Amino acid sequence: LAQLRPGTTEKELVWHLESTMRDLGADGPAFPTGVGAGPHGARPHHSATDRPIGIGEPVVIDMGARVDGYCADLTRTVVLGDPTPLFRERYNLVLSAQQAAIDAIRPGMTGREADAAARDIIEAAGAGEAFFHGLGHGVGLLIHEAPSLGQTSDDVLQPGHVVTIEPGIYFDGWGGIRIEDLAVVTESGIVILSNAPK
Repeated sequence: LAQLRPGTTEKELVWHLESTMRDLGADGPAFPTGVGAGPHGARPHHSATDRPIGIGEPVVIDMGARVDGYCADLTRTVVLGDPTPLFRERYNLVLSAQQAAIDAIRPGMTGREADAAARDIIEAAGAGEAFFHGLGHGVGLLIHEAPSLGQTSDDVLQPGHVVTIEPGIYFDGWGGIRIEDLAVVTESGIVILSNAPK
């Protein structure tokens, strides 16, 4: 993110991120890196464009490396410059929802129960309609594997499952906020594998 400056385009940031992955030993990206700045961030899987990133707007960055055949997945939402009060409010809501899920997830829990731990926080804040995807998914040799952590999932979490925890909220014309970490289910809960600052 050191390359993020006013006028940097979404595509330029993707190039820097993917180059850094390779420089650090990755085989390459696990999936096409997504960068959605400002209103583009309202689409969870936005393909980067030549749009310059502006000061003060949210930038959703969805990335993951592939190493020795295995995938990783991480999303961070950042702001170039000072975040607005509205950004802080929405960011803290998503962060609280993610932490609620991290605290709640245990082996034997279904995907729908894991999803509800985060979704209940967002719905209580009146933003339920803005969270329109599942909480997460399994990751391994493929970027999307079982188990599914979503509203209708009966998949049961077991020790050893590697899953994403990625609540997000999205607003047309404004952008989005998603915070995603990779975690492994243990005998007593989960351990976060990601170490990028939030």
